[in-house]
Formats: sequence, structure tokens, C-alpha cells
Amino acid sequence: MTYLLKSRSEPTQLLPASSEEQQRKINEVRELLGDLPTEMPNFLSDATIRRFLRARNWSTTKATKSLKETTSWRRHYKPEKIRWESIADSENEAKRAYIPDYLDKNGRMVFVTLPAIKGLKQCQLQRYTQTKTSEKDHLKYLVYNLETLLMYSEDAEEECIVWISDFQGWAISSTPFSLTRQSLHIIQQYYPGLIAVAILTNPPIIFESFWKIIKRFLEPRMNEKVKFIYSNNSESQKIMERMKRRDRVRGSWTQDNGEASSNNTKPNED
Repeated sequence: MTYLLKSRSEPTQLLPASSEEQQRKINEVRELLGDLPTEMPNFLSDATIRRFLRARNWSTTKATKSLKETTSWRRHYKPEKIRWESIADSENEAKRAYIPDYLDKNGRMVFVTLPAIKGLKQCQLQRYTQTKTSEKDHLKYLVYNLETLLMYSEDAEEECIVWISDFQGWAISSTPFSLTRQSLHIIQQYYPGLIAVAILTNPPIIFESFWKIIKRFLEPRMNEKVKFIYSNNSESQKIMERMKRRDRVRGSWTQDNGEASSNNTKPNED
């Protein structure tokens, strides 16, 4: 079987050289899954199997194992049934993470997380601190967003999500270790092959110690996708100014059209 090796600037990955060979591997995984495709036909589509194969370097054995674990999790967690109304304290949760109405310059969807809960008024921050949404509800909201991203990128032939996490004002108490570990587990194990790049902006010095621990739980390919951006770096400033400009476009667009959660309509950018 012939394979093509991607350039060293990207995570090392063996790619079947033809669509026929890819389809043959998809069919092989489908057979190894037994009755599962019949039980979950909507989830176990060719696109999903291809995504898991791509994330597992086209190993049918690893992709099958990962898919079996994921279907077991989905059977019990039922992520497809999560609705906005069922998320505790959804208004404040939406200030911690959201999917913007714009794409990046390569046409990829963007997922923004704000661990330090910036933008809350003092009364809102006090209320949030008092209620302290449980880790269970935080994870539920993460899965809700991942399901939305998955729905709009189902047929993508490569990783297509840009994950931006702004750590300005971050403190250890902002992101409990156990929550971070569980979040990474969900993203890497149950939603592999979605994240194209993870951009961490303005992490404070104290974050370095936290990062040394967290990176141990990153798979090699995910670790290679992480990029740090600092506001005092000229190249970083160019990137962040571009993102801020798109945020302004998003702001004016939503003001004219009304706020809508998980809206798939994108504003026009100059």
C-alpha cells in the first residue's frame, strides 16, 4: 500500500495515497465495529470514521478501539440531546466560551474560551463566584459547543477548528486542574480530528507551572498544535489585531441582527 508523508512542519501522519484506499480502511473499520453502525447510524457515518482514522494515523485497530470507547460514552452521556435550556447558568457560561460568527482566513471555524471570565460586571462576577457552576455543568457546556462544531464540520477532510483561549487575568483558581484534565480527555478521546490549532494568548508567568503539568496529558499531535501568543510580541500583535477586527465585525453584525446563539450565518468581512 502506498503512503504519502506530510511535511515535518505538520504533525507526522501517514496518509493513504488514494480515496479508494481511504474508503477501504473505512469499510474495514465498519466491519470491525460489528452492530454499532446499526445502533448509531447518524454518528458512525463514513465522515466520522474517516475523522477517527485520520486522528489515529489511519490505523484501523486504533480507530476502531477509539470509536468503540466513544460510542459507549455517547450511549450513556447522550451529548446529542443537550440543549441550551438544559445548561445551568447558561448566560454566564456563554461569557466563558462561544463560537463566533466568523471564520478564520483559511475558512476554519473558531472556538473561543475565556478562562478568566473577563467582561462580567462586578455584580455578575459576585453572583458567578457565589453560585460557582459545577465542573459537571462546565463539561456539559463544553460538550454542547463541541457538538455544534462537529455538526458544522462533519464533512471536513482535515482538522478545521481554531481554538483560541485568552488567559489574560488568569489565576490558578480560574481553571481547576481536574476540570482541565477532564476537558482535554473529552476533546482528545471523543472528538479527535477537530482541532487544527490551539492558540493560547497572554498566559501569565504563573501559568508556566500549570502548563508543565497539563502538557503531560496532551497527545503528541495535540501538543504540536499548541501555539502561545503574547501581546508584547510584534507578530502576535498582528494576529490578535486581526482577530479583534473580526470581533468588531461580529459585534456590529450581531447588534444589527440581534444576538443568536449557535447561529450558522456568517457576517461579511472586508
